[in-house]
Amino acid sequence: MTDTLTSLMVEAEAIKKTTVKTTSAKKNSGKNRRKSRELVMKAVYRGMLNQSELAPILRDMMDDPDYNKADEAYFKSLLETVTNNVSAIDEKMANFIDRNIAELSPVEHAILRISGCEMMFDLSIPYRVVINEGVELAKIYGGVDGHKYINGVLDKLATNVRVAEVTSFRS
Repeated sequence: MTDTLTSLMVEAEAIKKTTVKTTSAKKNSGKNRRKSRELVMKAVYRGMLNQSELAPILRDMMDDPDYNKADEAYFKSLLETVTNNVSAIDEKMANFIDRNIAELSPVEHAILRISGCEMMFDLSIPYRVVINEGVELAKIYGGVDGHKYINGVLDKLATNVRVAEVTSFRS
């Protein structure tokens, strides 16, 4: 799976170089992780709904107007980590939701996968930032009270996978 994703990323990079001309000085200016998370959420969502290959989804993400605003390296890293660990993320998340994971709305499920991935596999991001970013995505893309649900699930996940960090903050 990693080899496939890596080859898709190389292909996507080649496509980008032929369609977007940027100077190396401007390449990372104005880039942000929030846009990267948003694009990964869209990619995960599309993959869940369409059960499609990653290559066309990746090309679609590169055509998204927000792609040039995103931190490309973080986008690729997060998408790869979510893709490679989707089963582990879903298994862990299933312990903290009030229904079968298949019954989640696809948007909330995608957001929980991304936030769960950051919570479980990227300890450099404080757990409160992970929760906040997930809640913000849910406010934009989720249902009416979806952000409240996301907040509750991610708080429970943080208490489980980042015990020391949560305990330290709450003391």
